[in-house]
Amino acid sequence: MSVLNDAARAAISSANLAHLVTLNADGSPQLSAVWVGMDGDDVVSGHMGDRQKLRNVRRDPRVAFSMQTGVVNAMGLAEYLVVRGTGQVVEGDAAALLQRLAHVHIGPDAKFPPGENHPMGLILRITPERVSGIGPWANT
Repeated sequence: MSVLNDAARAAISSANLAHLVTLNADGSPQLSAVWVGMDGDDVVSGHMGDRQKLRNVRRDPRVAFSMQTGVVNAMGLAEYLVVRGTGQVVEGDAAALLQRLAHVHIGPDAKFPPGENHPMGLILRITPERVSGIGPWANT
């Protein structure tokens, strides 16, 4: 059973940037802003090249990301979601995933990534293990 409730899934599937943290070889944090979406119970992000965050996940699969939702609750606090989990880098059709996410983040007519005949690219799959933050997912 997933630790993500419907509210958390909706936040992840909306146009909120995720602030992804991976661990460098020396243990220091590496932070990247990424588009994320859902694929079944996994959170996914697409990458056309092999970046530091992906190399970090291959070495140490512990990841976390946070995102603000743009919602202010009845107490006046900005809602945010934090997900901790295990990442896995897999080869996949990253361009198709990025195109799907571009429709959410840029708009329904967006064409992203630009160009044609893209390489397969890489997909980061995150299996959520713990959820926190301020919002309707905080006590799941």
